Amino acid sequence: MRCLLPLLFAWAVGVGPARTTAADASRPVQVYILLGQSNMVGLGKVSGGEGSLEFAVRQKKLFPHLVDTAGAWRAREDVRYVRVMVGRNGGMQLFNNEFLKVGGKTLGPEYGIGHPLGDAVEAPLMLLKSCIGNRSLGWDLLPPGSERYVFEGKVYAGYKDRPDAWPVDAAKGTATVPAPWVDKVGKPIDWYAGKQYDDDIANAKKVLAEPSKYYPGATRYEVAGFFFWQGEKDVGNAGHAAKYEENLVRFIKHLRKDFDAPNAKFVLATLGEATKGSTGNGGKILEAQLAVDGASGRYPEFKGNVATVYAHPLSKGGSGNSHYNGNAETYMAVGEAMGQAMVGLLKQ
Repeated sequence: MRCLLPLLFAWAVGVGPARTTAADASRPVQVYILLGQSNMVGLGKVSGGEGSLEFAVRQKKLFPHLVDTAGAWRAREDVRYVRVMVGRNGGMQLFNNEFLKVGGKTLGPEYGIGHPLGDAVEAPLMLLKSCIGNRSLGWDLLPPGSERYVFEGKVYAGYKDRPDAWPVDAAKGTATVPAPWVDKVGKPIDWYAGKQYDDDIANAKKVLAEPSKYYPGATRYEVAGFFFWQGEKDVGNAGHAAKYEENLVRFIKHLRKDFDAPNAKFVLATLGEATKGSTGNGGKILEAQLAVDGASGRYPEFKGNVATVYAHPLSKGGSGNSHYNGNAETYMAVGEAMGQAMVGLLKQ
């Protein structure tokens, strides 16, 4: 687990401007893929009073690298920000395709991630966010290869099973066949274990299939890393919380396989309200997230390439399921910690 508070304080109040010159587009774009649920999507407030990013920058004088000398939001011409999501009718919906600059009504951790990472990486850089809210790792984001298991009298879905759980027949165990999963009018429900994983990965690959459309002048790319901020929905399901660590390990490995990026680094953040020593489902999720950190020793293959940011000291405004009440400083602080953690991994 990484402790980054001194670095973050220096970054937040530092006077050095962010680099704004364009990167050499002839070099492969270094792509970092952002995944998760609603807090990764971003529900921090940009405008308003106390708790907003505008207030933090203009009144509290935090994050001065986000603005220029005139106080306007500054663009980083070496960091591209692309955000996509599954549309209401399926397919890919594009929300952002620009150089990294504060805009819109809300923010996630992308501004915090992009600046320290952009300062450390000389090549052109893309933050590619592909996610949607209210998704669990144990169901919606379940990675390929996940198998059924029995927990407290129920069979829980493996990859591409449906529904998420059903009563177990003791004689059949995980071979118990679920009843048809239909809506109120008897129509089969169009969802399965891992569908959100499949959709988010497919959308990210659509972007990468046309690099110059999303990073002007780019012809090549390399998937250099992943960022993950998720877990709230799994806290609400004991069966999913029990398997969170196993699913998370498989998630990391399968992402690298899907993007043919075996050496890509992986950084995740814990839920801000979760404290060490917690019990219940939240405690299980936190323990799982801390366990995959390469420095923990639990998974030797993750040493030097997976890092966990313990978000509790950085969290303000409430719990993650309330989206920290839109507190922008939380989103910035967690993002900066994730960015610094990635920089640390890149140096190893």
